[in-house]
Amino acid sequence: MATTAELDAPTRPTDAFREEVRGWIAENFPASLKNAGNAMATIEGPVDESADEKAWREAMGKKGWGVPTWPKQYGGGGLSPAEARVLNDELGRAGAYNPIGGMGVMMFGPTLLEFGTEEQKQKYIPDIAMSNIRWCQGYSEPGAGSDLASLQTFAEDKGDHYVVNGQKTWTSGGQWADKCFALVRTDKTQKHAGISFLLIDMDSDGVDVKPINLISGFSPFCETFFTDVKVPKENLVGQEGQGWSIGTRLLQHERNSLSGGGSSARMNAGEGVADIAKKYRGTDDKGGIADADLRTRIIKHEMDKRAFALTLRRAALDAKSNQGPSAATSIMKNVGARITQDRAELGVEIMGMNGLGWEGEGFSPEELNQTRVWLWGKAVSIYGGSTEIQNNVIAKRILGMLDHQ
Repeated sequence: MATTAELDAPTRPTDAFREEVRGWIAENFPASLKNAGNAMATIEGPVDESADEKAWREAMGKKGWGVPTWPKQYGGGGLSPAEARVLNDELGRAGAYNPIGGMGVMMFGPTLLEFGTEEQKQKYIPDIAMSNIRWCQGYSEPGAGSDLASLQTFAEDKGDHYVVNGQKTWTSGGQWADKCFALVRTDKTQKHAGISFLLIDMDSDGVDVKPINLISGFSPFCETFFTDVKVPKENLVGQEGQGWSIGTRLLQHERNSLSGGGSSARMNAGEGVADIAKKYRGTDDKGGIADADLRTRIIKHEMDKRAFALTLRRAALDAKSNQGPSAATSIMKNVGARITQDRAELGVEIMGMNGLGWEGEGFSPEELNQTRVWLWGKAVSIYGGSTEIQNNVIAKRILGMLDHQ
């Protein structure tokens, strides 16, 4: 296996590049946003940007550094993986964040760069790179979850356009999205080979969205209904019948993003677990967490989290960035989900009754948020492909354990 130094060597960033990045951040990043979170990394609702947030997003977008390794001709930064890591390091050093996010960056953009026509790339990628529009994902259906290939939403060929009828569920951010990338059936006689990848404007006549309320108090998911929705033929990505291949590739990008932080970033925001433990459980005469058993479990959690971060970096280096994510993202997704849930469980345990409040006096905003984070975390091992589905992928595509007839 190539070493980190060997993999970085052909594109090793210079000290001059680091200084350029550091100077640009100092000049463009508003001090008021230091150590703030990235609202665009979530799907919890429309973002009301402050003047400083808008200025920072536009600056990063124009520079192309919101999607640093994407090609420059589509609004990306054109950076090497090593340069992108320098950018990320310097953002962290300055207490800054990448304001460009959402499903367009996580999933659709990388997929379109691989499978889209030149016209489609020119039309959609620049807006994603600037975070000008929101995308949502039309995959799951009431009768097609784990067995996604059984989906029934049908796109009927009408010459120069399709007419789409059907229903999608768990459409993340559907009520706020401008556009949807969807898997639809174009051939009812074939299962996998009858699926195509279609782009649908969410403001089209016949699109109806109904939010789903969750136990966490958030409502980021929706039921989405398509009734005689007209979609131009140029909105087809790839060829008819190629949707399953394109769609599964997109899922690799999604799992790669989820395992690397993505939605789990909300779990790790704010104070660290050790700091929370010291506040609620007290410290010993050496300044350590007073509860020895809790201290041991927090240390194990921090070790797991740091080892996971290093493994993610090694996997990225091995991929050399030009091959994209592999089936190994299923392993990363499962491990990331476990670490995220462990963190949420520790937070509730440490706060005790204070970590179980829902509303009313006697609870701080951080405590009320901990309850919602804990409940939200239950979904981490389900969305993006459940843990059980990932285990099947790992067994078949990585370990070579084929089904026995």
